[in-house]
Amino acid sequence: MFGSVMASLLALNMAAAQAQDRPLKIVALGDSLTAGFGLPAGDAFPVKLATALKAKGIAVEIVNAGVSGDTASGGAERLDWAVPEDTQAVILELGANDSLRGIDPKITRKAMDAMVKKLTDRHIPILICGMLAPPNLGSDYGAKFNSIFPDLAKQYGALLYPFFLTGVVGDETLNQRDGLHPTAKGVDVIVAKILPAVEELIARAKTQRGS
Repeated sequence: MFGSVMASLLALNMAAAQAQDRPLKIVALGDSLTAGFGLPAGDAFPVKLATALKAKGIAVEIVNAGVSGDTASGGAERLDWAVPEDTQAVILELGANDSLRGIDPKITRKAMDAMVKKLTDRHIPILICGMLAPPNLGSDYGAKFNSIFPDLAKQYGALLYPFFLTGVVGDETLNQRDGLHPTAKGVDVIVAKILPAVEELIARAKTQRGS
C-alpha cells in the first residue's frame, strides 16, 4: 500500500517536472506587424522574439497568429480558434488598421475589451501592445483611440507595452517603402525594446502554470 502511494507521488512529481520543462506556449495575436508582412518568414516578429528569448535561456513556442489587414473586430471574431486551449500567454497586437481606416474608437474599444475579457476569464496572462493614432486624424480621435490600450490594461490587470512601434515609426532606415511595416532590422529593434515586457509576461505565465 505504502509503496503504491509513493509510486503515485513520484509519477505526479515527474509529470509536474516535465510540464515545467516544456516550452511555454505563447500566441502572438495580431495584424501584419505580427504576421511579418513583406518579410521572409524567419524575420517575422514572433520568430525573432523566440530567438531572442532562447538566447537568454528561455524556452518558448511562439505561435504566429498574425493576419495582415486584420482589425480589432477581426481579431475578436477569430480569437477562440486562434488561441487554443493549451495557450499559456498572449501577446495582443491589434488596432493599427482600425486607426489607419479611421474606425470609430468605440468599435475598437469594444472589440479589444471583448478579447481581453475573454482571455482574462480563461486565466491567460496578456501583454497588450499599445497603438497610436496617426496625427492627421485629429486630437479628439487620437485621445479616444490612444487611451484604449492603457485603460484596458488597468481595468483587467494586464501588462502593457505602450507603443508597439517604439523606436521604429518614422525611421526610413527601419521601415519598408510603404513607411508602415518594419524591415528585418526594424523588427530587431521592436524585439529588443519589448523583450523586458515579454519576460514579465513569461514570469506571470510560469506562476500561473505552477499554481
